[in-house]
Amino acid sequence: MLEFLRKQLAALLEQRAGLKSTLDAVLVAPTAEERGLTDDEKKSFEDAELALRAHDDQIEAVRSQMAKLEDAEKRSAAADKLRDDLGQATGERRSPARVGDEPATYRKNGPQSYFLDLTRSQLLGSRDATERLLRNDREVRALSTTDGAGGEFVPPLWMMNEAITLARAGRVVADQVGHMALPGGTDSISLPRLATGTAVAEQSTQNSAVQNTDATTNSVTANVATIAGQQVVSLQLLEQSPITSIDQILLEDLAADYATKVDVFVIANNATNKVGLLSVSGLNAVTYTDASPTVAELYPKVSDGIQQVHTGRFLPPQKIFMHPRRWAWFTAQVDTAGRPLVVPLANAPQNVLATFEGVNSEGLVGFLQGLPVYVDPSIPTNLGAGTNEDRIIIARTDDIKLMEGTPRAEAFREPLAAQLSVLLRFYNYVALHASRYPKSISVIAGTGLIAPTF
Repeated sequence: MLEFLRKQLAALLEQRAGLKSTLDAVLVAPTAEERGLTDDEKKSFEDAELALRAHDDQIEAVRSQMAKLEDAEKRSAAADKLRDDLGQATGERRSPARVGDEPATYRKNGPQSYFLDLTRSQLLGSRDATERLLRNDREVRALSTTDGAGGEFVPPLWMMNEAITLARAGRVVADQVGHMALPGGTDSISLPRLATGTAVAEQSTQNSAVQNTDATTNSVTANVATIAGQQVVSLQLLEQSPITSIDQILLEDLAADYATKVDVFVIANNATNKVGLLSVSGLNAVTYTDASPTVAELYPKVSDGIQQVHTGRFLPPQKIFMHPRRWAWFTAQVDTAGRPLVVPLANAPQNVLATFEGVNSEGLVGFLQGLPVYVDPSIPTNLGAGTNEDRIIIARTDDIKLMEGTPRAEAFREPLAAQLSVLLRFYNYVALHASRYPKSISVIAGTGLIAPTF
């Protein structure tokens, strides 16, 4: 948990630099012209300062939480040391039990089962199981042991780490957009936005009215979604199975599917205030229609998608996303002499359409028109009239914000007590702001993106 907060703090500090730049930009003209702020500039300055203050509050909240966890870790270590010292003073032989000085309580292929201990703690009141769960909480730097009708504890370190690992492998687009921590206590997050801006114009004559255009505002809202999964297992499987890590297997599978579903949510979700990249209203739509598509025809469409971000957002796009089959089609293309157009190295002695970065099923595979190309199998391939088209997404990913909470795992016994079963549950809360800047996203679509032939 502490490592997660450190990463979150680093991201917040990076975002703060952008907000500070916005604030400083308001002062550029008044400083250069050696004058005070106009009313519009005052409002812009106040809005930017307010956003910066709110962001600083988030930073302070994370820093405060980190300080508490670090203090709790120190106190736990001190208590363990005192217990050991006391044991030595009374002649007892006790092995050191400081967190971090021995293997994790719940580790891959270890002797203890997380879900089995959850069940024993709740159903049997096992003191040993409860102590192991509490120790695990200290190991992940989170001391909350709130009862959740089934004994909710913080998932073990191996599960948290595995969830992140699987998420990186299975949620390419979701991991490449901007990230923020999901605030607690809300089911929607609204951000104010300028709908139309102010304007300036040349003054027609001296002492005549200058341009006066009022800005208009609106907001974009992202509803918080719950992504959850469950598995019912028999008590016999947890208690009697020779596979002591059955909970590990189940948690890994739930975490892997969560990663995939978050990725699909970011790419293709289409619900009110929960739109993914492909469903953003007002994005740059690039159409490529051809019954016999060629890379020579698709290449300019990529250029069109890039330039539309340039001209609509006034900032460059950062990444290109496509399905693995589409990149494979790119790599299969050759020139009239039979030479490949996608080559392992730049500056190769032949025409170069793109270059390889690596042979990957998911993630970064190369560069096209100066932008990194990421392949993601979660990009749909059943779109269009023939339900056989995929899409190419070109985006300024910093403008897209994915907010996630911390994954939670629980075990419930009561609802299924009559049949000696236990319900295992994994869930998390997410929200996506993909519509902040619609012109940051270009999507290439059309019959030219039907299933390729090789």
